[in-house]
Amino acid sequence: QVQLVESGGGLVQAGGSLRLSCLASGGTFSRYVMGWFRQAPGKEREFVAVISWSGGRSDYADSVKGRFTISRDNAKNTVFLQMNSLKPEDTAVYYCAADSTTLIHRSTSAYEYWGQGTQVTVSS
Repeated sequence: QVQLVESGGGLVQAGGSLRLSCLASGGTFSRYVMGWFRQAPGKEREFVAVISWSGGRSDYADSVKGRFTISRDNAKNTVFLQMNSLKPEDTAVYYCAADSTTLIHRSTSAYEYWGQGTQVTVSS
């Protein structure tokens, strides 16, 4: 059983930056594809970014491409989401998720483990 704990959320002005972290425990972290998702009020949870076991492959939603960067440190069991040039529409609860597959993917329903989420609010 894998436990995921996100941190790093907060309130930031438009154009600012935040770095989210997700600490994993209870499993072999380096064998999990790790994803970030977000859910805004009244909307469905949506894919943001995903990274492979080694960190060599990643994928991003079009809405964040060029602004967000996903990375991981397998020695520290942590995945990060660096968010730059934030916009008010990035406001949401951000979740990290883990899947024991070998392929990176965007399918929300396929991820096995989820964190509790961290709130990101971007003011205009």
